Amino acid sequence: MNLKFMQTAVETAKKSGSDVPVGAVIIKDGQIISRAVNAREKNQITSHHAEIIAIEKANKKLKNWRLNGCEMYVTLEPCPMCAGAILQARISKVYFGAYDLLNGAFGSKFDMRLITGCDTIVFGGIMEDECLKLLKDYFERIR
Repeated sequence: MNLKFMQTAVETAKKSGSDVPVGAVIIKDGQIISRAVNAREKNQITSHHAEIIAIEKANKKLKNWRLNGCEMYVTLEPCPMCAGAILQARISKVYFGAYDLLNGAFGSKFDMRLITGCDTIVFGGIMEDECLKLLKDYFERIR
């Protein structure tokens, strides 16, 4: 685990504009190969969560749908859709910041790994306070 990459995810999330501030970065061999923010509002596409967009960018960069040996750093615990995509992409490790008690699919609400039998390693609560503050500030601003 490298806090520098989680800090990059936090800084990326700050660029989310009108979308919920979630940032994701994918690492391969110690290098960032993709980064993304939520873009559902911007693009009006349901699946445009930061994790999905980051996975698509990494697929294109590596010219492979398999992301074996890659790690993802994301500011919010992935939802079921994103957790499924992470597992399907065969990302080796996921580090997330804030736990999502409503939709978290890597342990908070349920754990997708138990359903699929995948061996992706997941660590939560990384820079949790900073990640929660981004979300809290965003929802206070829009309400």
